[in-house]
Amino acid sequence: MSPIFTNTKIIPLEPSTWLWRSLEIASNNALKTEKERSERIISPILLECMENNDRLFSVFSGWLFDVDIAQELCGECDFLLSSAPFDLEIQSPFFILTEAKGGEIETGLSQCAAQMLAAQIFNQRQNNPMSVIFGCVTTGIVWRFLMLKSDDLIIDADVYYLDDVPLLLGVLQKIVNLYY
Repeated sequence: MSPIFTNTKIIPLEPSTWLWRSLEIASNNALKTEKERSERIISPILLECMENNDRLFSVFSGWLFDVDIAQELCGECDFLLSSAPFDLEIQSPFFILTEAKGGEIETGLSQCAAQMLAAQIFNQRQNNPMSVIFGCVTTGIVWRFLMLKSDDLIIDADVYYLDDVPLLLGVLQKIVNLYY
């Protein structure tokens, strides 16, 4: 593990009134299931990032991403950011987000890494290889980022938390800026 963003400065982004209000409403409810955290915390944050970037990319949630069944690189992606704006199919994924199973970040790291590898293979097959694919495992409260560069997987030594939404949005923006 090493810091992914050490050579670059993360600029915190002030969340919109909509996002603050959405997160406030979510905090007033018991979020016991992955689906609840997904809908009430994770999705609003990713949608805010998409809106901050004039919808340059698409956010897919719960889509099957069967890239290579023989290598077991198949299954449902919790969230996937794809480089095409408002699209009906996945194109050039550059960011994979995996919800932590049972609230444990470590349990989702290998699943996220496998989905990142699938994205890398998918992009190569589409003749659109990307030098870096990013990933994240989150409980909604705790966020841990990964980076796949060629064959090297780096798990960020830094951990980000929902109690610093501006910094979290800044990290997501830093990732988006690498592609646009």
